[in-house]
Amino acid sequence: QVQLVESGGGLVQPGGSLRLSCAASGFTFSMYAMSWYRQAPGKERELVAQITSGGQPRNYADSVKGRFIISRDNAKNTVTLQMNSLKPGDAAVYYCNARFTVLDYWGKGTLVTVSS
Repeated sequence: QVQLVESGGGLVQPGGSLRLSCAASGFTFSMYAMSWYRQAPGKERELVAQITSGGQPRNYADSVKGRFIISRDNAKNTVTLQMNSLKPGDAAVYYCNARFTVLDYWGKGTLVTVSS
């Protein structure tokens, strides 16, 4: 059974940091490109960052470049998103995604709230 379980969300003040994690199981993690998406209320889901199966980060959203870092550990089947200098506009539900050819899996999301 495929599972993607996000964790690490919560309430943080503007300028603060959070580290999101996604634990994967039920598929060959090392073969999949992994991504973080987010969706704020009333907005479409958007790609935040992606990392190739080999560990190359790519496709950071312009709004997070220089502040967020995506990484993965193929030995532990995890992908993380280090989020620094958080802004109110970063508030959203963050989703983990795994993709390999036509196979496409999603987690249930973790809520990030940025507020003073």
